[in-house]
Amino acid sequence: MTDDTFELHIGTSPLLISLPHDGSTIPEALQDRMQPAARSAPDTDWYVGRLYDFAKSLGATVLRPKYSRYVIDLNRPPDDMSLYPGQNTTGLCPMKQFSGEPVYLEGHWPSEHEVKSRIEHYWRPYHHALKTQIARLHFLHGRVLLWEGHSIRSQVPFLFDGVLPDFNIGTVAGASCKPETQSGIEKILSEQTRFSSVSNGRFKGGYITREYCDVEKKIETVQLELAQTTYMDEESLEYDDAKAGHVQAVLRKFFDAVL
Repeated sequence: MTDDTFELHIGTSPLLISLPHDGSTIPEALQDRMQPAARSAPDTDWYVGRLYDFAKSLGATVLRPKYSRYVIDLNRPPDDMSLYPGQNTTGLCPMKQFSGEPVYLEGHWPSEHEVKSRIEHYWRPYHHALKTQIARLHFLHGRVLLWEGHSIRSQVPFLFDGVLPDFNIGTVAGASCKPETQSGIEKILSEQTRFSSVSNGRFKGGYITREYCDVEKKIETVQLELAQTTYMDEESLEYDDAKAGHVQAVLRKFFDAVL
């Protein structure tokens, strides 16, 4: 199923994968208002759609946007309230890049009216699709695992110090899933030696992870923020099939364990 703002693959298992920062398209008229460095959407979660494509064979439903987070960040609340108070972050319609540099040329920022328009055109359709698929899968199975797939450069001083661990699990400090779901994921990570990992470190779970969990109704949410070095070259931005295969093997174990 396709929409003008997102693509939806409908699966049959309880697994719903959301990839809200996979899109990289920026309308040309908007690019013209941006700093040159921002026009290529450098803060995209590069290739996560390709990385998670294997999950379709497991019956997963996969939702991915077409447009860049610079157009609108689908993993932020519509009122743009900060998810990490007191820390550097980026907003609903980001004004800063992960480099700390501005997204827009001086005087070309989006107006309040434009932000509201972007919410209606891009944000609401994606979240309507999320809610619809959660309801469908819950009706079919009585449970849902909403998996938030993200990635980021391993070093982003504007957002965090040092080098990010390879696998960053976010469960809103354990509130978004059953304890055994989180411990099962952590056990798989502890049994391998290729990747470093942390739970509820710098990335505890964004808006989608926090908004859609309902553990009592068996709707669990988990965010995974991958360091992009795990599956691609951060300098050339080239996908690395060999590296990606190792990540996918771990992801497959996650999904086999929790479904």
